[in-house]
Amino acid sequence: MTESEQGRYEPEKIETKWQQIWAREGVDKASSDPGDTRPSYYCLVMFPYPSGNLHMGHVRNYCLGDAVARYKRMRGFNVLHPMGWDAFGMPAENAAIERGIPPAKWTRSNIDHMRGQLKRLGLSYDWPRELATCDPEYYRWEQWLFLQLLEKGLAYRDEAEVNWCEPCNTVLANEQVVDGVCWRCDTPVTRKQLAQWFIRITEYAQELLDDLDELPGWPERVRDMQKNWIGRSTGAEVSFGIEGAGDTLDIFTTRPDTLMGVTYMAVAAGHPLARKAAASNPELASFLDECAQVSTKEADLATMEKKGMPLGINAVHPITGETIPVWVANFVLMGYGTGAVMNVPAHDERDFHFAKKYGIPVKAVIAPKHWDVSKVTSAFHSEGVVNEAEREFPSLEYDGDEIETLNWFDWLDIFEMHGICINSGKYDGLNFEQSTDAIIADLEEKGLGRKRVQYRLRDWLVSRQRYWGTPIPVIHCDGCGIVPVAEADLPVRLPEDLTPTGGTSPLHDCAAFVEVACPECGGHARRETDTFDTFMESSWYMERYTCPDFEAGMLEPGAVQRWLPVDQYIGGIEHAVLHLLYARFFHKLLRDEGLSIGDEPFANLLTQGMVLKDGSKMSKSKGNTVDPAAIIEQYGADTARLFILFAAPPEKDLEWSDAGVKGGYGFLKRVWRLIGEVVASVDDATVGDDEARVRELRRSTHATIKRVSDAFERGFSFNVAIAALMELSNTLQDFTPQSLAGRDALREGAEMLVTMLTPFAPHFACECRERMGLDGVAVAVPWPESDAALLERDEIDLVVQINGKKRGQVKVPAGCDEGTAMAAARAEPGVTRWLEGQAVVKIILVPNRLLNVVVRPQ
Repeated sequence: MTESEQGRYEPEKIETKWQQIWAREGVDKASSDPGDTRPSYYCLVMFPYPSGNLHMGHVRNYCLGDAVARYKRMRGFNVLHPMGWDAFGMPAENAAIERGIPPAKWTRSNIDHMRGQLKRLGLSYDWPRELATCDPEYYRWEQWLFLQLLEKGLAYRDEAEVNWCEPCNTVLANEQVVDGVCWRCDTPVTRKQLAQWFIRITEYAQELLDDLDELPGWPERVRDMQKNWIGRSTGAEVSFGIEGAGDTLDIFTTRPDTLMGVTYMAVAAGHPLARKAAASNPELASFLDECAQVSTKEADLATMEKKGMPLGINAVHPITGETIPVWVANFVLMGYGTGAVMNVPAHDERDFHFAKKYGIPVKAVIAPKHWDVSKVTSAFHSEGVVNEAEREFPSLEYDGDEIETLNWFDWLDIFEMHGICINSGKYDGLNFEQSTDAIIADLEEKGLGRKRVQYRLRDWLVSRQRYWGTPIPVIHCDGCGIVPVAEADLPVRLPEDLTPTGGTSPLHDCAAFVEVACPECGGHARRETDTFDTFMESSWYMERYTCPDFEAGMLEPGAVQRWLPVDQYIGGIEHAVLHLLYARFFHKLLRDEGLSIGDEPFANLLTQGMVLKDGSKMSKSKGNTVDPAAIIEQYGADTARLFILFAAPPEKDLEWSDAGVKGGYGFLKRVWRLIGEVVASVDDATVGDDEARVRELRRSTHATIKRVSDAFERGFSFNVAIAALMELSNTLQDFTPQSLAGRDALREGAEMLVTMLTPFAPHFACECRERMGLDGVAVAVPWPESDAALLERDEIDLVVQINGKKRGQVKVPAGCDEGTAMAAARAEPGVTRWLEGQAVVKIILVPNRLLNVVVRPQ
């Protein structure tokens, strides 16, 4: 039958039709009816920043989530699949600056446009739950929670050395500095001293670390990234006195066993001791300014020239009482630890090079057990110790040449904690554990140290010096200090008619916003003009989706109980430390406020790969972008969906292929023609189909049902599922029915093919089902179940191997025994010649799969 005879496949017409039907019938809405006994399933994709245009990364992310949501609905779940907008932030503000318009106008216009694009893709979102983080009804509750944290001391304001991005004109949290540059604009950050707002995420550091082990449904890579960022280390907190002053210089070290080898101390440029010393020393002040420009990128810190200046003050060793010079060094950062380190140049390569450069003494205090220390020259480079190394560590996989090139620090890495103390007085001869315990005990007795666990994680810096964000709900009064806004006065609304210029936030000059009366004394006061980091908004949106219209509180208990945690979360790996860590923390805050349930917000996480073209990530600067709208206009949304899900496994990067898009379109057209032929087929009982032929067709249909179902249930291998559907399509096209039984088998196969295409090409599937005259809309019919009996085969193809190499294939009864299999193998000419003149040593039969015959010459 020709295309004109059965009707052309017209994607635009079909897709518009079914989107209208779905909206009218509400097939995508999650039920809130307490009487709905279906199991709940919460499928969520990371919501977008409303830039105005979808890109192929968006399309991939959202199509992945939509396929999961549609499949689960067909499986009988009550599915929550919402969408919203991460609407605040610097990109919107910067775009508004370029256009000379308020960010609110630009943002809301983009939201309208992108909503239309998402609907054009046929994504099954529960649109009545839509939210935008720039809506006061949303951020009101964020302000409310902040006030609760402020009251508990979990939120606080403090002056601190912060990461500053000049082009963005704002501070950045440590998590937003990626390899020393701003996560938004890739500009190297500098460091400043500013008063900022923080939330004590460090209070939850251990729980955030421990609970990662309770997330088996997360990629191991993401869990490792968070573990490394939280960075738990065990050691000692040590207080060095300051000579001639009552101050102390507190440091943390993971190697208290090297305390007796400290020959200098180093502090960050932002440390109070450095700033105090620089007040009367212009040269030192200039050096501190230079340090503020140093990259925070770890690779740069490792390779850059190490520079420093003495502060002219001495620290006092907590055990020996010896004086130790204090330096300021460009490799010490205020954002990590206490902003000060003890330096043991004999046992740290960085400290060693710095000490050599500035003529600072070096004292070795750790040596390998049994070694002749006299053979370690200058305390750093090994000579004549190869035999000693081979005797002490015989299992080390180093040849002689490699051993001879290792320096002292290489050996230290190899020895790890196997050395003993030397030149350490009463601690000489003790190993790592013994000396650590003894030194910490002595420090505790003196009140100058204690055993401690420390984390790389720092408190979350949540204030930003930008306009387009949630106002921080506090007021500054000269008399009363910082005064929280009363809960009755929430939300503190951001004026949406201001136009930023790129300089200071326009909130500073907006008297209607800034000028207020103090809630406590009634005197003149000013609102806080910093706004929240936008990760505050994106850290709890998944909770609010469960009850977006609830007005009596931040979250509605019944909705939270029904939907949380999110069953399947989908988004990019780039959010592993930023959004995902903050969201986990926020969920724990909500739990501890009695607002949410459980310890984690996301049960399972899928991090999809990027969409590439010509081997590179799509970007306008590279000129390799593909406009989704153009693909949809030419081939239809279902083709775009099908290709993006078929081209690669979800977690892998996807290489864009124009030929692949055309191939997807061609596949849908072939299925379209197949359905037309099935519909037009007539009863013909004059010729009887071979019963085995009909059974084989039905077996193929039900085997495909199992394969596609397994692909969904075992990691969303959509490329595997679509490949199986293509194979079934080919099988159906090759089958010509010659009886009622054959026609029924063909119609069954076609119906199952259409049903299983529904999560991937829903408009197409709905239209095909209607053409076949079947009841029910395809997106709302139950998912098919495979018939186990049909999957059993009377006869199977058994691979025959001789000494592990394939030599043939034979047909045998399913489940046959070893004797039957060997008899068939001996009767197969392609196998027989490999058995001639050979003695059979062993026979290995893997039922229904493989026969391996082990032979040797007679």
